[in-house]
Formats: sequence, C-alpha cells, structure tokens
Amino acid sequence: MVPVKTGVAELPLHSGHAPSWLIERMRKLADAIVTVIVESYDTGEFLRRISDPFWFQSFGCVLGFDWHSSGLTTVVTGVLRECLNFDKHGVMVAGGKGSKSKRTPEELKSALVSHGFDEGKVEYLLRASRLSAKVDNALVQDGYNLYHHAIFVDEKGKWAVVQQGMNVSDGYARRYHWLGESVKSFVVEPHSSILSDGVSSIVLNMTSRKCEDARKVSVDLVCESPPKLIRMFNALNKQESLTKWLGEETGTRIVEKVPAYLHMPKRVNWDLLKKVYESKPRNYEELIEIRGVGPSTVRALALIASLIFGAEVDWRDPVKYSFAVGGKDGVPYPVSRRTMDEVTKFLREMIEAAELEKEAKFEALKRLARAEQITVLEFARD
Repeated sequence: MVPVKTGVAELPLHSGHAPSWLIERMRKLADAIVTVIVESYDTGEFLRRISDPFWFQSFGCVLGFDWHSSGLTTVVTGVLRECLNFDKHGVMVAGGKGSKSKRTPEELKSALVSHGFDEGKVEYLLRASRLSAKVDNALVQDGYNLYHHAIFVDEKGKWAVVQQGMNVSDGYARRYHWLGESVKSFVVEPHSSILSDGVSSIVLNMTSRKCEDARKVSVDLVCESPPKLIRMFNALNKQESLTKWLGEETGTRIVEKVPAYLHMPKRVNWDLLKKVYESKPRNYEELIEIRGVGPSTVRALALIASLIFGAEVDWRDPVKYSFAVGGKDGVPYPVSRRTMDEVTKFLREMIEAAELEKEAKFEALKRLARAEQITVLEFARD
C-alpha cells in the first residue's frame, strides 16, 4: 500500500466533451483495472487509491486523459460512476458534475437502501457527503466554488470523496480528496489532499488545527443573544478596512491585499443566526451542519473571534506541495521519487493483470509511461 501524499497539480479548465468512442474505451479499461484491484486487495484499497492525488492523476492518464486537464476529474469520476456497482466491484459512486452533484443525496440513499444498508449507516454516509461539500465551500475559503462532487462507497460502508471547485478569475480548478477512514473530525484537517495550480497567499482555512480556539469562540458566539452579536458585528464593520488586521501587525505573514471574498460581510442573515441561537449547537460540526450557515456566516464569526476575542485564525492555504513546482531545490517540499515509482509499478501490475485485449493493454501501458515522463519533467522544471 502506497502512503497517501498531499499535493498540488496544475488543472486548467478545458471546455468541450470527451468523444463517445473514448468514453466507451475508458469504461472498459476502468472496469478491468478496478476489478483487479478489488480482487487482488480489497475495496478499501481502491478507496485509498482514489484519495491519493498522484494515483488518481496517473489513473486518469492511463484511461486516456492529458496529465494536467481539469476535465480528467469530471470524466474519470463520471466513467467510474457508470461502470462501478456493488454487485460486481463492491463499490459504487454517486454524484458528479453540476446538476448531478445536487442529486447526490437521493441517488446515494437509493443505492444504499436497495443494497441493504441500515438506516444509521445510510444517514452517516449522507452526512459524510453533505459535510465534505459544506467544508470545502464554507470552511476553506480559497476562491474556488464547487461544481463537482462525487462520493465513493464500498459494501462495508467505507467512503471517499472527490470534488472540484473553479476559480472564475484565473480559469483554473482545485480538487479536494477525502478518505473516510482517515477523517477523525470533519472540521479539523480532514482532507487526504488538496490539488491546485498554485498556493494562494491568503485563504481562510477554518479546518486548520490552529483555529481550534476560533471554532470554539464561533460556537460560543452563536449561543449568545443575537443583539450582543449584532453589536460586535457592527463594531467591526465600522473599520475603514480589515486589511490592517490581516497584515504584519497581527503577526501573520500576509501583506497583500485581502481578496474580496474574504472581507467582512456587509450584512449577515440575522434570521438565520436567531435560528442557530435557538438550536444551541454543541460544537463546530453541529454549527456548520445547520442549513443556511455558509461562507459569509463562517467568515463573520471567525473575524469576530479573531479581532475581538484574540482567537487565532489560519490564513495559510492548506495546499502542501506542488507536482508542478516541486523540484530538486525542495521547494515547497522535496520530490518523492519513491511515490512516483510505486504508483507507476502498481498501475502497471494492475494493467498487465487485467482482462484486456492485447492492443488495449499495450496502449494503456504506453499512456502510463508517457504520464510518468511528464511527471518527471514537471518535477525537474526548477
């Protein structure tokens, strides 16, 4: 089993659709490879692979995609959604791009109930799907809006999530990976990886361990009487600019202009906060689960917690290292050639063991070799 690595890869947004002949070949190849993985290991190993960004990217290349295309995410998960099922593979996929992502709850529930999952397990998996999307939309405020969400579930109830957001200003995508067995808390560094075209200078990351006090203060704030919260909110909004609060004076390393999506909200839904006050959430997970609590509410509470009560808020991008810029100089982190070699070896073994026609197998191995070459070049650019 290859250790899961956190990383970044360039994912430019590409328009258009994959041709039907390619999709059909991708289905057959994906079916064959996943079957070998499940038979050789188990469904849990497949979920761990899906949550590994380097493996997922390499798998997409084997199926026929460019290394750096954002379409790799949506098409690969779409292909897996169509070809995987509990009866043959012990794994299913719900959700997808755009409107399909909104239908995830009913699609997931229907599949789980028909396969005999009990009510408690169904609710747990629906919550995992719902909260993973909520966290990446509201708690990690990085300027990328989710447009793709897919949850992978095996017959034992283990799960993984792959979702993607788009930054409309630069035309790039950011992909978020989750592995259920590694999630100890949905609100404390729950990702197995986050991939992007680069590291943003300012991101409100309320999943950071450094934000523990800010999360606690946020819960305390919503359990206070709404009039008191209104007074604190108005006091902060009288500041001419919040930039000085987020600069060197606060001890952070942020010196650039604060992105528009991270400024203190001009207004807050006080009816919502009254509802939250009446609900009396016991912890931060319960707070963000309340319908209507979104990025603006999370940000307002975080800034009040930080600027009035002195709770630390983490403004660093949770991305760890980059496939595109990680090089021999070790910036941001040294290249893991061992991971590259192990992933390639694993995929090669799976392809060779798969029941495929000789030509299809040869083409898949050629694409894997090409992906490996591209990766080495990307790593060596610095």
